[in-house]
Amino acid sequence: MRIAVIGAGAMGSIYGGHLSQHNDVLLVDTNEKVVEQVANNGLLIDEDGTTHTYHPGAVSNTKGQEPADLVILFVKALFSRAALEGNRGLIGPNTRLMTLQNGAGHEDLLKEFVDEDHIVIGTTEDNGAVLGMGHVRRGGTGVTNVGMLVEDKEGFLPQLKEAFDQCGFNVKIHENIQTLIWDKLFTNVSLSALTGVLQVDMGYIAANEYAWDLCCQLIHETVKTAAAAGLNFDEEKVREKVKNTSINNPNGCTSIRADLRDGRRTEVDTISGAVVRAAHKYGVEVPGHECIVRLVHAMEGRNK
Repeated sequence: MRIAVIGAGAMGSIYGGHLSQHNDVLLVDTNEKVVEQVANNGLLIDEDGTTHTYHPGAVSNTKGQEPADLVILFVKALFSRAALEGNRGLIGPNTRLMTLQNGAGHEDLLKEFVDEDHIVIGTTEDNGAVLGMGHVRRGGTGVTNVGMLVEDKEGFLPQLKEAFDQCGFNVKIHENIQTLIWDKLFTNVSLSALTGVLQVDMGYIAANEYAWDLCCQLIHETVKTAAAAGLNFDEEKVREKVKNTSINNPNGCTSIRADLRDGRRTEVDTISGAVVRAAHKYGVEVPGHECIVRLVHAMEGRNK
């Protein structure tokens, strides 16, 4: 399979590197130093106590490149449109676009570039960290959950599963992938969003009664919105899951907190913002999420 991975951060590198073992993989990134390192010396991935070298192609400009069978988007969500616009040549009439990005609602953007039946969405339990230029660590492995917005009439997902599993991934195909995406979203829109606004460790949310009350309000609004979209969750179980995540990661630092702390833009529009857009669509009131989105964007502007 000809696969283009847009974004050579930790996750893009992990997937691009492993998939290059049995596929024609092109890693695309705007960082010239990363591209040069991978092109000249290979992509280094630390895993299982060993540093492995992989050899995907690497470019910063895809002009003249042939369309891919699959384009995987691994940039931060706020850069998705620019990434796809800048690499339109990789997208042909038979190309599938795939996202495993954090948050929800990414399909709304992908529909601007391919037909609905050429979109693959999902979640990944893998995680990693960037160690240097063209060098990442695979911190943990898990299931890659995938699904489509409509019926997979051409049987693409089994082909994707075979290609990924052959390269060391564990792909699970779901008929209703949105349920998993929203299940993962609960922690991000409550615990993660609050640690960002409050600039605290994850453990603080469960430990402080006021922070936990706010967290529960955000969970409640999300459960109501999901129900309006036809996705039913047990609110008590969701609260328990989020609380345990907070308790079990007392010193954890979420990406939203780190981005706001370090003066970077966040992915709040595809996290809390995804709940707000869905709520508006279905007529659900979500004042807590609306406030969080405004607060995060206000905080993003502090260093300008």
